[in-house]
Amino acid sequence: MGAEARVKALGIELPPAPRPLGSYVTAARSGNLLFTSGHGPLRDGRVAYQGKVGRELTVEQGQDAARLTGLNLLATVRDAVGSLDRVRRVVKVLGMVQCADDFTDQPKVINGFSDLMVEIFGDAGRHARSAVGMGSLPFGIPVEIEMIVEVAGSAAPAGRPPKRASASSRRAPRRGSSRRRA
Repeated sequence: MGAEARVKALGIELPPAPRPLGSYVTAARSGNLLFTSGHGPLRDGRVAYQGKVGRELTVEQGQDAARLTGLNLLATVRDAVGSLDRVRRVVKVLGMVQCADDFTDQPKVINGFSDLMVEIFGDAGRHARSAVGMGSLPFGIPVEIEMIVEVAGSAAPAGRPPKRASASSRRAPRRGSSRRRA
């Protein structure tokens, strides 16, 4: 079963691909590798989770935020290459966790993302990974994740630049009213 069929079978609906919030692109391809920019836990254009894991958020809430971030990353990958079925494997992941100074369970938090990749891609979703703690992340998000995937087929035809965001879509996401799940 391909990745697109797994998404459907699991009842997962990917959100629209997030747009850049600054002067960058959400994904860049070089050869058969697609590099994504850091993504966070956005839902409907809003920050869905805010706060430090181990202080305002539990490990489980951090895992939920990491899974939501994974859905946003999958939407970006699909937007960049046309179909998740073109992903040969998830190669490398960097997971950043905004956490309390004495928090040491960053790998458990990022498992929320990693488990999703295995659900969708099977063994091809198993990846090399770094999970690190941060003092702060943009917009107060508890996790930011970037990844590198290997893609089948050729890159976009020459002369066709990646999609760019308009100035109005680069605004910061609207923040939720609470520090917990929106």
